[in-house]
Amino acid sequence: MPCMATGTAPSARPVFVFGCPRSGTTLLQLMLHSHPRIAIPAETRFALPAYTGRCDFGDLEDRENRRRLAEWITSRRETRFADLGLPAAAVAEEITGGPATLGSALGIVFRAYARRFDRVRWGDKRPSYSKHVPALLRMFPDAQFVHLVRDGRDCVASLCEMPWYKLDVHHAIAAWREAIDIGRRTAARLGPDGYFELRYENLVADPAAELSRLCGFLGEDFDPAMTEPRHIAELTVPPQKKWHNRTRSAVSSGRVGSWRTRLEPWEIGLAEAAFGDRLTDHGYEPSGLARPSPALLARFAATAAHRRMAHHKADMRERWRRLHEPNPVACLLEPAAEAAAP
Repeated sequence: MPCMATGTAPSARPVFVFGCPRSGTTLLQLMLHSHPRIAIPAETRFALPAYTGRCDFGDLEDRENRRRLAEWITSRRETRFADLGLPAAAVAEEITGGPATLGSALGIVFRAYARRFDRVRWGDKRPSYSKHVPALLRMFPDAQFVHLVRDGRDCVASLCEMPWYKLDVHHAIAAWREAIDIGRRTAARLGPDGYFELRYENLVADPAAELSRLCGFLGEDFDPAMTEPRHIAELTVPPQKKWHNRTRSAVSSGRVGSWRTRLEPWEIGLAEAAFGDRLTDHGYEPSGLARPSPALLARFAATAAHRRMAHHKADMRERWRRLHEPNPVACLLEPAAEAAAP
């Protein structure tokens, strides 16, 4: 699999999908996984924790430290490695015998997942990748990023209904605003070759057209199977994740605009005030409801400030880690022969 930019064909680059939670990233992941050359698993939980904890694994030039990292990835329930359906011992040995960088170790796992489906290109999806684009680029310098944008009001409504979401509507609103702002910065940093943005509403209304555009960005031929992700969902989406049940049905616009009945008027007004021009810049019409009270705006401002402070503290911790990391982190794996071929 491709990891380094030099000499790598565009159609061999890693693909990372992100967006605000409940923006449809699982649907897009399934669509991409339906492509005959691309394998993107359901959400994994080892890439970011491994990067954050990279100083704890020691010098990866030491084979035993690579083995320790491999076992950390393949043997812990928290990493969700078992969901990949891969032989843990074999993957651990491949990591142990591989290049001495964290990106290489992670790339070996994703490459093995792609091999499982006879694919030559891999990717990964997590909504929270929006907050970790610099880390992913350090590990995979030629990666391409796909940002799925959905009407922020629908995201907020859906997020607040999730059984796993423990925060309030103020945090949900802030999460969408942050994702949009990060998308803008990532677009400016990477340009049209590294960053692609599409709207959920367009994707579900005309999957073939939107996925054809996406494939153009990725350097891939469009495959009609991508428009029928329910066939993959039936095999890969865990039944206990009830909030993904719609992925097992035909792609539909049925939930577009459902915020009108799922949010209270004050929640809609607060979201629109907080989003500002971000909503209209992405083609979403404001409701025309009254601006929220000063008390509500003040509470949201406090929540947003708290989140900014948390992000700032995380950035400071990351700066410390960069000063103390024992190895370079960039992936050193060679591109797959099939992907690199002209």
